[in-house]
Amino acid sequence: MTLAGTGLGAAVGVGSTLLADRSRWRRDTADRARQERKEIYVSCLTTLRQAHESMRAVATGDQQREAAAVDAAVREAFRTSGCNEARETALICVPPGMADRLEEAYLSLRSLRDVLAAGYALSSAEYKEARRAHTRSVDTAREAMRHDLERQV
Repeated sequence: MTLAGTGLGAAVGVGSTLLADRSRWRRDTADRARQERKEIYVSCLTTLRQAHESMRAVATGDQQREAAAVDAAVREAFRTSGCNEARETALICVPPGMADRLEEAYLSLRSLRDVLAAGYALSSAEYKEARRAHTRSVDTAREAMRHDLERQV
């Protein structure tokens, strides 16, 4: 009887230790995944913001440039911004619903690029509308990101 009680106690102890370790492993894995997504989200939003600032800077920098030069400069600023790389990383690594929100933000930045490349001034209705649309899509993505990061806490 004593031997059976000891064996049962050992089995319960080992079982509870294994269960606790499994629970800790799941929590740590979820924490690491959440941290990785957070880093991807921050990188993507930061890259989109920097791309916009770069495009604005080259579009408004030299008012004496020809339209073709403005177009080329804005498109080059976009191309070298890292947006495509940040977007592809995000599309591969984040949940599908979040990928959709990030894709909308990226596409709205491309629309903004096209407006700037066409030579519209920052005071123009075309630029203001494209800027508002981009801000809305980034805000929507940011809110979805917060929700994604909070729901698994």
